[in-house]
Amino acid sequence: MTHLRQNLPTYLKRVQAGETIQVTSHGRVIARIEPEHDPAEEARLWLEGLGGSVTLADVVASIANGDADLEGTGDADHL
Repeated sequence: MTHLRQNLPTYLKRVQAGETIQVTSHGRVIARIEPEHDPAEEARLWLEGLGGSVTLADVVASIANGDADLEGTGDADHL
C-alpha cells in the first residue's frame, strides 16, 4: 500500500481512463478502485446496442392521455 500512496495520482488517472486497480496487501486483494458507473449511461448504451430490435414508448404518457386500454377489453384483432 505504500506504493499506492506514493503513486496515487498515477493510479487515479488510470482509473479515470477506465481501468480497475486491485489493491493488495501481503499478496491478497483487499480492495478495488474502479471507475464510477453511470446507470443511465449504461442503460442508454445497452438500448443503443439493441440496434432497433425494440420500440420504446412512453407508457405513462399514454395512460395520462387516455390512449391506454384500461378496461381490459384489448384489441380483439390482437388477442
